[in-house]
Amino acid sequence: MAPPDGDCTHAVGVVAGLQRSCGPHARIGLVWFDAHGDYNTPRTTLSGMLGGMPVAVCAGLALSQWRDLAGMSAPLPTDRILLVDVRNLDPPEAQLIRATETAIADVNDFAGPLASLTASCDVLYLHIDSNILDAALVPNHATREPNGPGLADVNRAIKAVMATGKVGAFAVVSVYGAGPGSAISVASGTALIRAGLEAWAQHGRV
Repeated sequence: MAPPDGDCTHAVGVVAGLQRSCGPHARIGLVWFDAHGDYNTPRTTLSGMLGGMPVAVCAGLALSQWRDLAGMSAPLPTDRILLVDVRNLDPPEAQLIRATETAIADVNDFAGPLASLTASCDVLYLHIDSNILDAALVPNHATREPNGPGLADVNRAIKAVMATGKVGAFAVVSVYGAGPGSAISVASGTALIRAGLEAWAQHGRV
């Protein structure tokens, strides 16, 4: 199976780029659409996958060298992180998240947490792993999960984040273009990208 063009590990570099472009006093928030929290540390991980750690790295809870090499000037406060969907959390990872001020919300019910995040941030990074979708819509995704939302639900949620007018960076990652089911996955990924870009063009950034 060919690798995707980008994965969740890229998020640390994106946050670093926002810090550099927006200035040292900008309050940056992270909206994380994913079937997983990616909030593990080397101490909590059950798999050892670096792809399961970038949110914890951004939050300053692990692997400081990764942040330094990416150019992050400071970790994100955990109350500026919103995890959406995350229907499969490792037990130690879930325990770690509960010890922080990070919010977790359902893709169909996150207006309140989003409003709180938006009020405390100047700019948002909207990060979407295509595995937020039900496994049937991303059949060749390496970390697909069942019982997920459909495209209509996720696209509606994307539009809600874009409507805040504060999105400064937007990414859709882990869209696999090879292997059985790749046509379905690429169509799903393309739909997510299109929905995001159309809403971003409409609302822009304050």
